[in-house]
Amino acid sequence: QVQLLESGPGLVKPSQMLSLTCTVSGGSITTSPYTWSWIRQPPGKGLGWMGAIVYGGITYYSPSLRSRTSISRDTTKNQFSLQLSSVTNEDTGLYYCTRDINWRVDYWGQGTQVTVSS
Repeated sequence: QVQLLESGPGLVKPSQMLSLTCTVSGGSITTSPYTWSWIRQPPGKGLGWMGAIVYGGITYYSPSLRSRTSISRDTTKNQFSLQLSSVTNEDTGLYYCTRDINWRVDYWGQGTQVTVSS
């Protein structure tokens, strides 16, 4: 059973960087053919895919967030991370990490609330 757990600060100030980490257990993030994504849900809105890192290390980003987003990984810890720069209150929401196969989610993390506020 694969488990994903998001961690990071729940409160970020405007213009600062949001950093989250997803710790994966029950499966390696380097195993083909899986992709590992970040998805978020602003309050009152739908889910939005932010980006992903493939088992081989290639990254993909949502065009609307590409300029502010970076996804990386630490294979020794079986973790992947999200950095989102220059946050505004529109970046407030629930952030999920997921495992995907053929770009469809098969495992979700429990989600972590991030609030952007001064």
